[in-house]
Amino acid sequence: MSTSVPLAAWIATIVGFLVIVVLDLAVIARRKEAVTIRQATLWVVVYVSLAAVFAGVLFLWRGGTSGGEFVAGYITEYSLSVDNLFVFVIIMAAFKVPAVHQHRVLLVGIVIALVMRGIFIAVGAAAIHAFSWVFYIFAVVLIVTAVNLARQGTEHDEEFKENFALRGLRRVLPVTPEFHGARSFVKIDGKRWVTPMLVVMFAIGSTDLLFALDSIPAIFGLTQDAYLVFTANAFALMGLRQLYFLLGGLLSKLVYLSYGLSVVLGFIGVKLVLHALHENNLPFLNGGQPVPVPEIGIGLSLSVIVGVLVVTTVASLIAVRRNPALAGGVEREAVATA
Repeated sequence: MSTSVPLAAWIATIVGFLVIVVLDLAVIARRKEAVTIRQATLWVVVYVSLAAVFAGVLFLWRGGTSGGEFVAGYITEYSLSVDNLFVFVIIMAAFKVPAVHQHRVLLVGIVIALVMRGIFIAVGAAAIHAFSWVFYIFAVVLIVTAVNLARQGTEHDEEFKENFALRGLRRVLPVTPEFHGARSFVKIDGKRWVTPMLVVMFAIGSTDLLFALDSIPAIFGLTQDAYLVFTANAFALMGLRQLYFLLGGLLSKLVYLSYGLSVVLGFIGVKLVLHALHENNLPFLNGGQPVPVPEIGIGLSLSVIVGVLVVTTVASLIAVRRNPALAGGVEREAVATA
């Protein structure tokens, strides 16, 4: 945890997120129908507004640098999360999740993802504090991911492949072949079974862990403050569920998203390399002394991130309008599942 943030602030922040989750679950428990576009829009506005209010508090409490780092980190994490939605759509379709239960699956899956990301963040912050050369590793991860995204281009894998953790869960626990409403566990002939509801929640959460391998290094490239890293991730993930329902057909229209994210990750990777050189203590490099290289400030970082994402979105929509066939990739089959 960041030493610049009092323990009381950490506790208050975590309790605040827990309250949001509990309230969200309470709303979900009363919901008997699928999420509408109007409802999704309202909740996206609510979550983005909460993030904006938190950013304002940071500006007043800790100054412009912390506030700017949070905003840049939040936008980056939210943008990377949009790419994750392609996979979430595929998972929902693969498991044939009924539309009325998708909001519950996403919320619980995202909470699982947030807990695991919290562990990642704690480990990453400790590693950075102890070894400055970790920045080089993070930079390599981001640059390799950027190259892979650029190669992916407008193509998205439409087949869901179960990861190691999910296959292990299936081997350990007996899973019913069909859903039993919103229940995660059922008792049949005296034997306790888990339902596909629990499995798909675990699939969402564990799959997000793979995305964290690039998103966590990305935000550490913008700020090394663990408190800002955690809160930016939390706000981005909590707002992701409603964005899933809001984007609808627009998701398949963001045909250049991979290119935009590739540029963003590559830019942050370069930023990390410069920062690592500036903090250098490797004995074989410049005699273990810092290398006098320019560093990229948070203002420039924020401008580049926002600019690239705006250009990517506009270019995607223009391209699809001229050639509708480009949007023939991932469709919202899952949302339409009855």
